[in-house]
Amino acid sequence: MAQQAMRKMKRKREKGNWLIRGILAALAVTLAAVIVFAVVIGLTDMSDGAIRIINQVIKVGAVFAGVYAAVQKGSENAIVRGAVIGLVYMGVGVAVYALLAGQGVTLLSFLLDALMGVAAGGLSGMIVGSMAPS
Repeated sequence: MAQQAMRKMKRKREKGNWLIRGILAALAVTLAAVIVFAVVIGLTDMSDGAIRIINQVIKVGAVFAGVYAAVQKGSENAIVRGAVIGLVYMGVGVAVYALLAGQGVTLLSFLLDALMGVAAGGLSGMIVGSMAPS
C-alpha cells in the first residue's frame, strides 16, 4: 500500500514541472560550459570552425542534461518530453542570442536550431526512457 502511494506521488511530481526542471538544468549546463569554453578560447588560438562545432556540442550536451533531469528512466513518453525540452531550449537560446547580439535571426537559422533541438531532445529522451528505472 505504501509503495503504491509512493508511485502515485512520483507520477504526480513528474506531471507538474518537468519542463521547467529540464529547461533550468539545460540552461545551467550551458552557462557552465560557456564559461569554461570562454576561458579556453581566451587561452588558445581556436579557429572559427572549431568554435562553431564546440558550440553545437554544448547545445546537444545541455539538451541531454535537461532531458536527463526532467524525464524519469523507463518513462513511456520520454521521447516526446525530450523533443519538447529540446525545442523550448533552442527557442529560448535563439531568442537570448538575438537579444544579446542585437541582431535578427533568420527564419532558416531558427528552424535549423529548432530541428536540432527536437532531434537531440527526442534522441536523449529515447536513451533516458530506455534506461531501467531506479
